[in-house]
Amino acid sequence: MKDIRDFIAKCEEEGILHRIKAPVDVNLELSHTAKINEEAGGPVLLFENLKGYDIPVLISACTTPKKMAVILGQPSDYSMCQLSREWMKLTTKGLIKPRMVDAPPVMENVIEGKDVNVNKFPAPLFYPMDGGRYIGTSAFLVTKDPETGWTNLGTYRMQILDDNHVGVQIIKGKHGDMMMKQYQAMGKKMPAAAVIGCDPILFLVSSTLISAQTDEYDIAGALRGEPVEIFESDFTGLKFPAHAEIILEGEIDPENLKPEGPLGEYTGYYSGSKGKDFPKPCLEVKRIIHRNNPIFWSTTVGKPINDIHMIQSLNRTATLWTDLETMRVPGIQSVYIPASSAGRFWAIVSVKTMYPGHANHAGNAVIATTTGHYGLKGVIVVDADIPADDWDRVMWALSVRYSPYRDTEIIKRGRATPLDPSQHIKERDIVSRIIMDATTPYEWDEKPVEIVMDKKMTQQVLSRWKEFGL
Repeated sequence: MKDIRDFIAKCEEEGILHRIKAPVDVNLELSHTAKINEEAGGPVLLFENLKGYDIPVLISACTTPKKMAVILGQPSDYSMCQLSREWMKLTTKGLIKPRMVDAPPVMENVIEGKDVNVNKFPAPLFYPMDGGRYIGTSAFLVTKDPETGWTNLGTYRMQILDDNHVGVQIIKGKHGDMMMKQYQAMGKKMPAAAVIGCDPILFLVSSTLISAQTDEYDIAGALRGEPVEIFESDFTGLKFPAHAEIILEGEIDPENLKPEGPLGEYTGYYSGSKGKDFPKPCLEVKRIIHRNNPIFWSTTVGKPINDIHMIQSLNRTATLWTDLETMRVPGIQSVYIPASSAGRFWAIVSVKTMYPGHANHAGNAVIATTTGHYGLKGVIVVDADIPADDWDRVMWALSVRYSPYRDTEIIKRGRATPLDPSQHIKERDIVSRIIMDATTPYEWDEKPVEIVMDKKMTQQVLSRWKEFGL
C-alpha cells in the first residue's frame, strides 16, 4: 500500500467502503453524518459530492479494528491488542529507511504566489462552537532539526485562518515545539509543511510517541516491510511522501502567533477560546502541491470513539508494549490502552507474576515509559489469565482480586496533557496517577480457588454444538 487510493481500493474489496453521492455540506453536515455512522460501527465513507467543491473527502477510515487491520496489512479478524503486538514485533525487529524517488505524483500540480488559497479544499466545520474550518485533523506537519537533519512528522490540529495561513496547535514539549525553539534561538523561521492524504500508516506513526532523533519514515517502513518512497522538496528542503495527495508548504515564524480554536477535541470537550487562550504558531503557506484529482482526508473529533481514539489506542498500546519489551519487564502477556479512554488516559497490563511485587513492578514500569509518562492517569494490572483488552474480565478482576487500600498506589506528580478537561485550565502541566493491582498476590500461600470448567466436558459440548442448533 503506497497511498490513500490503495487504502480505498482495499476497503472496497473488503466491503467496508461506502460512497455517498448525494450533495453534502462541509459545514456540520459532513461531520455529523460521519459521527453518526461511526457510533453505529459503520464503514469508511467517501463523500463524492460536496457543495461548492469538486474534491472528495474520505472520513471514518480508522474507527474499527478491521479498518486498522487493513491499514497495517494484517488479518482482518485481529483485535486491537493483536494488531499492537504485531506493531511491537515489527518495529523491534528493525527499522527500514525510506527510499528517495524522482517524479513524485504529488508534484503533478504546483500552485505558488497569489494563486495559493487553502480555502479551495473542503475542510469541514465539525461542531457548532468550533473557531473555524479545520484543514488538519488527519494531517501531519513535517519539520526538520536544523542541526542534525532529523525529520519529524507530527500530528497537530490545523485551522484555516485565511487564504494562506493555517493555525497549528504545537503543544509545548512536542518534537515540533523543540525544533521551533531551535529556529527561534537562531532568529530564523522554521520551514514546515502540512501533508493531507497519504498512506494511512504515515498518519498512524505521525501521531505516535517516538523518541527524538528517530524518523517516523523509518517506523512506517518497518510496519510496511519496505521503504517509504519520499522526495526532497526543492522549495523547503523538507522530505515528503511521494504519494501524498496534498502538501501545504511554507514556514512558521516562532514570533508570529495567532488566535486559534476552539475545537471540539478528542476528549469530548472544546479546547481553546479565541482571545482568552494562548495564541498558537501558524503556517504561512507559500506553495501548494497536489496530485491530479486529489482526495482530501479528514477525521471526526469529539467524544469517543472515532479515528483519533482508535489510532491513539493502537499506536500507544504498541509503543507501550515495545517500551516494556525493551525494558525487559518479565511476564508481560498483553497490553492495552482502550480507545474509550480517549486512547491515552488508562492502560491495562496482563502479567504472569513470578515474584512478590511483580505486578507493582509492571505498573511502575508503565508510568516510566516514553509512552506512559505523558498524560496517563492510571494503570490496571491483571493476572495472565485475563487478556488486557477483555474489559469485562478486567472489571471482574477489580471486583474480586483488588483490595483498594492494599493494592492502590498514588503518584502525585506526573506530566499532564494541556487538553485534559479534568484539570483546571491554569493547572494542566501536572497530573496525579494511580496504579491498581488487580492480581492475586503472588506471595499468598493460600489463594482463592477459581471456578474452572471441566476440559473434557467442554470439548464434548463443543463437539455437539451444531447438533444443539447453536
